[in-house]
Amino acid sequence: MTQVKRYEGKPFSFRVAIQGRGLLMLTRTNFAPEEKQLLLRFWQSAAGYWWGPSAWRAWLLVVALIANVVLQLLTQYGLNFWNRDFFNAVGRKDQAELLNQALRFVPLAGASIGLTVYSVWARMTLQRSWRAWLSNQLYDYWLQDDRHTRLRFIAGDHEAPEYRIAEDAKVATDLPIDLVIGLLQSLLTIVTFIGILWSVGDSLTVDAGGFVLTIPGYLVLAVIAYSVLLAFGIWLTAGQLTRVIEENKRMEADLRAIGTHVRESGEGTALLDTKSSARHAVGSALKAVIGVWRIYCWQLMRMTLVTYTSLLITPVIGLLLCLPKYLVDTMTLGEVVQASAAFVVVQTAFNWFTDNYAKLAEWTASANRVASLLLALDEDHSRSP
Repeated sequence: MTQVKRYEGKPFSFRVAIQGRGLLMLTRTNFAPEEKQLLLRFWQSAAGYWWGPSAWRAWLLVVALIANVVLQLLTQYGLNFWNRDFFNAVGRKDQAELLNQALRFVPLAGASIGLTVYSVWARMTLQRSWRAWLSNQLYDYWLQDDRHTRLRFIAGDHEAPEYRIAEDAKVATDLPIDLVIGLLQSLLTIVTFIGILWSVGDSLTVDAGGFVLTIPGYLVLAVIAYSVLLAFGIWLTAGQLTRVIEENKRMEADLRAIGTHVRESGEGTALLDTKSSARHAVGSALKAVIGVWRIYCWQLMRMTLVTYTSLLITPVIGLLLCLPKYLVDTMTLGEVVQASAAFVVVQTAFNWFTDNYAKLAEWTASANRVASLLLALDEDHSRSP
């Protein structure tokens, strides 16, 4: 009797064939489940947390997190204007004003720190609650009517269900909270700080050999163009990251499962044909893990090259864009610092997709794995009398 375990996805697709109780080989297969169907099946189950009897607690935490985002944004707005006033005082060498600005900084910094700490508590409390709810639903569905004992007879991608419930369900409920709160913060930041860029930067007049060109809101146009270019760079360098992370998770889960099977065979609760079969099983699974990890590493290296380069040069670009107006005395030192700081804030907000691409990829991979298990359980449920 041959049992076949499939590891499906693009660009990598492997199949582990187990004949009897010994692992034989890794071969390629082209079957891949429809990702859209998987994500819809995941949300079909996961969304129940937000509409059940205890959903009011979740929504209360959501309201608290939204209020926290707004208050953090107001604090950041105040700090941006504090930068302008402080560096204008530095430019004038006004000691009394510098002392006044130093005192003004204390409550702004305290509020920022307090709000940041509170956001960690509220966010993690919501994540923990959602994970507990979804995990309980998955365990009930998996163990109900001895469904876990028949799952191996269902075709499809559902290996190591205990790992999917324990680990993938955690990732699939943690990351959406982080991503949605971050997206909301980014959108509100863009709306708020783009006005500062427009008003402080105003228009830039370029005189090139008698040809005069006036660019209105040039700092706003520059930050939009720069953000689009950066997002395109991430897409080019790490476009397959979701698939790679999904394959990495599958191979890691299978390595754990095979190790558990080998241990149980040594304890007499499971059997392997020979010790060489056990060693070959572990070695083949480990080889697959290392192979996918190597490709995962290269994906992250390319993405890091783009993101870290942006992190270094974005503040410099903001300053360089302000220098032409500063040199002709149409912008003060404080306004240069204020505008360059706003440029970094707006660019970071526009860059939400780029900064969170790896998280989006990891969430998609984990949600797909949970959904694959749910689909297999659905099939078993439909077969039951």
